Amino acid sequence: MTSPWTRRALLQAGAAGAARLLAAEPPRVKLPRAVRVGIIGLDGHFGEVTDAVKVTPEIQVVAVATAKESDRPRVASNPALAGAKLYDDYRRLLDAEKLDAVCICNENADHAATTIACAERRLAVACEKPLAISLDELDAVKKAVARYGTRLTMLLPMRFEPPYLAMRALVEAGEIGEPVALGAQKSYKLGSRPQWMRRRASYGGTIPFIGAHMIDLMRWTSGRDFVETAAFQSTTGFPALGDMENNTAIIFRLDNRGTADLRMDFLRPETAPTHGDDLLRLAGTKGVAEFREGGDVTLITASQKLHRVTDLPQHSPLFADFLDSIYNGRKHHLPLADVYRVSEILLRAREAAETGRVVKM
Repeated sequence: MTSPWTRRALLQAGAAGAARLLAAEPPRVKLPRAVRVGIIGLDGHFGEVTDAVKVTPEIQVVAVATAKESDRPRVASNPALAGAKLYDDYRRLLDAEKLDAVCICNENADHAATTIACAERRLAVACEKPLAISLDELDAVKKAVARYGTRLTMLLPMRFEPPYLAMRALVEAGEIGEPVALGAQKSYKLGSRPQWMRRRASYGGTIPFIGAHMIDLMRWTSGRDFVETAAFQSTTGFPALGDMENNTAIIFRLDNRGTADLRMDFLRPETAPTHGDDLLRLAGTKGVAEFREGGDVTLITASQKLHRVTDLPQHSPLFADFLDSIYNGRKHHLPLADVYRVSEILLRAREAAETGRVVKM
């Protein structure tokens, strides 16, 4: 689970759910020694590191690389970053600092090259999604990771959160039977978006950018894989967005001949109570499990009326769990094979949207 006092968790839980999360304590992770961490860029969810510090005090953020002046007050005001040395270029940071691990949160187009640079220095890497914005980049990352024996994860913290842990447990217990129809949604407020997101060359597309979370969750909670996809995407009604798509729809065929769909948009009104509106629905041969942001996990089966699921498992934060796997030998909750598979599916789905063809995976 991601730490219950993070902004992400509170936004997702709504008022009632936030109260439940605040009452919980995430599992602590003890590391055998201090771990020196650098953060490269503040464009992504670098809070996954600063939140992990709260349950794993051995994590020391010693350096931050950002060329943006607007980021400096954010660094100074964050207790977990206040003592970090600032660099305006991540290459200078990597050359100057003795690090154990790096969290990469720079612009999307730089993720792959930065990951490879860190792999060459034999650093453990937690990279923001998308890991790569082309299949060639993804292949280059795989080769570098294999060559240098790099420990790599991707910032997909939603699979660590209680509602989705509960949905996975329901499927594993056979409560919904065999999952055959999966549905998901991510709808965000547009807000103020940086210029790099408005250019395809630096953004990579909305499907790779926000699709990673739900593609990972649909696969992981259901235990099914995707074998082919078709998709649509466009920018409609907001010409200032440039290349940034504000609506997408993707369908998948599952490996058991079932189906899945994922809808994503940046059309949530500013008047909405939360920034995002997430939905995950798993329909199986015996029942249906569902979770919507701000609500509860619900289950209905042939023998049980619709009811709220109250047993919500907890997990340590993603970055703490990642370091736990490295320094204590425990299994990471997000295997590298899943990181690569999700990355490939994202790029294949974008290919389907761009070519108008059904694409096999």
